[in-house]
Amino acid sequence: MPELVQTFRFRVRLTRSAAPGRTAAPPPDIPRPPSEAAAPGPGAVGPGAADRAPERLGDGGFQECAGLALEADVREYLQGGANDEVVRRVGRVRLQPIVLKRGMLIAADGGSADTSLWDWLHGMVAGGAPVPRYDGDVEVLDPAGQRVVAHWTFVRGLPLKITGPTLNARTGEIAVEELHITHEGLRLERTP
Repeated sequence: MPELVQTFRFRVRLTRSAAPGRTAAPPPDIPRPPSEAAAPGPGAVGPGAADRAPERLGDGGFQECAGLALEADVREYLQGGANDEVVRRVGRVRLQPIVLKRGMLIAADGGSADTSLWDWLHGMVAGGAPVPRYDGDVEVLDPAGQRVVAHWTFVRGLPLKITGPTLNARTGEIAVEELHITHEGLRLERTP
């Protein structure tokens, strides 16, 4: 009899993407006058912004993961004279954003809140180029947490939305942040 997968035990890893995109050819160098090349303008992060991004981002600590979905676009073609049937052809696949929810994390030494997810989105909004992309692994574990029973990977993720926690001192609930990541591909991998 097949084993039922317990989805409440999982882990998430976000790792800097090394995969080039389909349009990853670098733009040609455009020579600039020395006065412009010396100092970046206000709000500019500089050419090495992606190089300063951390290799790993947001490991573990997530309470919920949604968006592990692919949706095929099926097109219908009506043929003249065949009123009792419809021809269907496969179109493009639509990718859903990955939605991660976690408790707000603080440093173990009693420091302040971990800002790495916010920094990722803020770097993109501030105009830092190139924007660092992250590949993700979502692993569902067996009830004992010893064996990976399902493993999804997504590639070249970009932050789409981040939501801070709803703060309500009366309820005592955990402060939960939410991160939406758009990506360029999702696969369910075979596990050994």
